[in-house]
Amino acid sequence: MNTLSAENSLVLVIDIQDRLVAALNKDIVVENAVKTVSAAKILNIPVILTEQYPKGLGHTVQRLADVLPQGSEVVEKTYFNALLEDGLFDKIKSYGKKQIVIFGIETHICVHQTASALVEAGFDVYVIKDACASRNKYEFKQGIDAMVANGVKVSCVEIALFEWLKGAKNPKFKEVQALIK
Repeated sequence: MNTLSAENSLVLVIDIQDRLVAALNKDIVVENAVKTVSAAKILNIPVILTEQYPKGLGHTVQRLADVLPQGSEVVEKTYFNALLEDGLFDKIKSYGKKQIVIFGIETHICVHQTASALVEAGFDVYVIKDACASRNKYEFKQGIDAMVANGVKVSCVEIALFEWLKGAKNPKFKEVQALIK
């Protein structure tokens, strides 16, 4: 099936950190990340976050940290491909989910390398395009194109949320729908 299932998804947030967001001037990325993570919390979808060298780049932006589901894991990293960090790949596998929903900063570096490695590892990977950013529009486009060439499916916040819900009879429908109104 080519649509997301809440029961089979894991959300992987890449480096939505203070200094990286400040370099972008794009609050829309944080806003869309907050919507996606909030929906994951409502629907009991596990969330893992990475932080690239937090000593230098700061931690996850507070607006996003405030909506994380209980027990979300934060993994500090220095590799661009997050799967190269000790233990992260095993953590992802331990959830037993086939679909990985990924987004963050920077699209053409860490998101691209991690998403492509996840495809290579056998996961169905969905990048939330409107919750990703790069400092440069050209690099953003190239990052998305590279992921598509590597087998990543491109999605957006509303597509993901409504695929997770499946229909208006989902008991969490109104709560999730309120995130995008």
